[in-house]
Amino acid sequence: MADAPRARRLAKRIIQIVASTLEHEVKDPRLAMVTITDARLTADLREATVYYTVYGDDNARQASAMALDSAKGVVRSAVGRQTGVRHTPSLDFVPDAVPEGAARMEELLAGAREADAEVASHAAGASYAGEADPYRKPREDEDDLDADDLDDELSDDGLSDDAALGGPSR
Repeated sequence: MADAPRARRLAKRIIQIVASTLEHEVKDPRLAMVTITDARLTADLREATVYYTVYGDDNARQASAMALDSAKGVVRSAVGRQTGVRHTPSLDFVPDAVPEGAARMEELLAGAREADAEVASHAAGASYAGEADPYRKPREDEDDLDADDLDDELSDDGLSDDAALGGPSR
């Protein structure tokens, strides 16, 4: 069993070798729009899964998949020559699902933007059902008396605070 850092280093090297081999050694026009995105190795370094994307429609993807399958031997021998490992890993080419996932995320974000715009258009002409700030204290009328006004009125009568409140007078 190989350690994980060695497997990661070898996977990075396999990405470089596969991309270079497809570009320079394999003369298949169906591979012109292929991009190698990732590689994963098993723990025993015997099998490598190489992920790729293709720029184009479904026909281009199918043609590229067939071209990669036919070029698998050439690419594997190039990986074996350039890595120097005892056992050259077998290669399995798998289309990468990241572009489809990214397209789906873009669709979802566009839907969310449309919903936000619709809510904003409804809110543009709306007004508050009550006051703008429902947490404000209600306004007091000027004829209502507060505690300071009550003290002032009592002192004007000449009564002490205790007598005004019904307490013992001195």
